[in-house]
Parts: sequence; C-alpha cells; structure tokens
Amino acid sequence: MKKINLSVLIAAAAVAAVGGLWFYGTKDVGREEKKTALRIGVLLYRNDDTFIGTLRNSLEQAAKDYEKETGIRVALDVRDAKRNQITQNSQAERMIDLDCDVLCVNIVDRSAASGIIDKAMEADTPIVFFNREPVAEDMNRWEKLYYVGADAKESAVLEGQILVDAYKKNPSSLDRNGDGVVSYVLLEGETNHQDSLIRTEWSIQTLKDGGVPIRRITGGIANWEKNQASALMEQWLSEYGTEIELVIANNDDMALGAIDAIERAGIVTGTIKLVGIDGTPAGQDAFREGKLFGTVESSKEIYAKRIFDTAEELAMGKEVTQEKYFWSPQQMIAN
Repeated sequence: MKKINLSVLIAAAAVAAVGGLWFYGTKDVGREEKKTALRIGVLLYRNDDTFIGTLRNSLEQAAKDYEKETGIRVALDVRDAKRNQITQNSQAERMIDLDCDVLCVNIVDRSAASGIIDKAMEADTPIVFFNREPVAEDMNRWEKLYYVGADAKESAVLEGQILVDAYKKNPSSLDRNGDGVVSYVLLEGETNHQDSLIRTEWSIQTLKDGGVPIRRITGGIANWEKNQASALMEQWLSEYGTEIELVIANNDDMALGAIDAIERAGIVTGTIKLVGIDGTPAGQDAFREGKLFGTVESSKEIYAKRIFDTAEELAMGKEVTQEKYFWSPQQMIAN
C-alpha cells in the first residue's frame, strides 16, 4: 500500500511539474495569444482644417496598408473637437474607457495637454501627439509620450528662401513698382500659437538675412482660415491698393483666401505675389495655375506613416523606432 501511494505521488508530482513548465514556458517563449486587432483613438483639433484633413486621409491609408500587409485589423476611431479643449478632454476619456490601445492627439490647446496626459497615464495608454506640439514640460512627464510634426522654423525659413531666391534672380519679380523696396502684408494663424509665431518671425527674418529690402504695410490674424484671410485681403486692397506687392501667409489656406479676394478685385493673376506653407493639394493646384508664387510641402505620406508606425509600435508593445520627437522632411515648391 505504501509502495502504491508513493508511486501515485511521484506520478502526480511529475504531471504537475510538466504542466507547470508548459504553462510558464508558453508565456516565456511568446506562445501567448497574438493580437489580431488594433484600436487607435484619433483626436483632431478641427476636422475641417485642410491640412489636418489631408493628413487624416494619409493616416487612414497607412492603416489600410498595414492591414493588407499583416492581416491585423485596425480600427481608427476619429473624433473632432471643433476647437474645444474641454470637448477633446471628454473624447480622450471616452477613448480610454473604450480600451483604445493608443491615442493619436492633435491637441486643441498646446498648453492644456496635462488633462489628457493624466488620464492616459492612469490607464497606461500611450499617446502620439501630432501637428500641434504640447509644451516640453508636459512631454517630459512620461516615457510613453511622443510627438510627430513639421518643424515650424524650417517651414518659415524655406518659405522665406523662396522669395530670397526669386529676388536675387530678378528683383522686379517682387518689387513691382521698382522703388527698391518690397511692400508686403502678412496673414497669420492663431494668436499665440507657436507655429504661427515662429512662421511669422522666421519667414521675415529669412528675407532680411537674404538681403531683400522689405516694408511691412499691415498684417492680421486669420486663424489659418481661407474665409477670414479673404475678408482681410479684401479690406487691405481697398485701403492700400497697388502698394501691396507681396502676401506672406502662415499657411496655404490663408494664401488661397487672399487669392480669392485678389480675383474679386479684378487684379491680374500673378501681379501680387503670394507664398504659403503646407503644400496642400489646393495650394499645389494654385501654384501650377500661377496663382500661388510658392509653398512649402511636408510629405503627408511620411508624416502620417510615422504617426501610424509609432502608434502601432506602442500598441503592440514593440520597441519604438523614433526619438521623442520626429520632424517630417519639408521641401520648397517654387519655380
């Protein structure tokens, strides 16, 4: 009887040991259930922004390409905050409650990212911020925060360089009246937005550094919007008329708005030179038609692919291949 009991105990112990080794070994060698779907929350500051809309399309395409390559389903849950930070905070909380693997956030107010970050940290939900850069103090709070964008200073320098190159080649291309000074008006983005401030400063500084004699006539805030820029330009044309030789815009949409006002005034296309930033499809069409003198393009495919790749790496628990910040390459579009 003792021999039987001993044999039973030994056999049971052996089975238990093998079972335990199999159980823990499965986890150790990566035989756990593989992820077959990703859910990514995409929070936009404003869906009707032309550049953001183009970027969203490229992001959706990157997700489709990934599905085809891997067989892993990707659900992009896109929400529009309509410029309201409180709305965006609620959307972020909802996405976290729905167990999104990662958030991609185009923040409304760059100085107010802490609320979303707090919720994300509590739930261990990584964030890829894009296009509108949170302040450094917030970005440095957690290792699972990343940023993808286009460097605003580089954008502005390239915009200014388009004009410097044109002036050096032929001063009369900008100085239409031949008085030795290029008189310009400036269309700016949002008040106190870092990209607007930087683009304004460095586009003008590049002109000065490049030896272009300039005189500012006036400027105004058009909040990145075509209609607001059109209204401002219409007003300036009535006040300053032929004094205006150049329009410098912080983005393409505002440049296009100015073009609309110029056309309504019956001014011949190309008489007043206009430059923008973003290289949107509409902006590039205007350039090809000779209405826009030049713009600065940030590759939407590279930009969006980096957002998606970083989000996918975080969601899948992979090593993230980008640094804390990723700056999308840019190029001038000019003659």
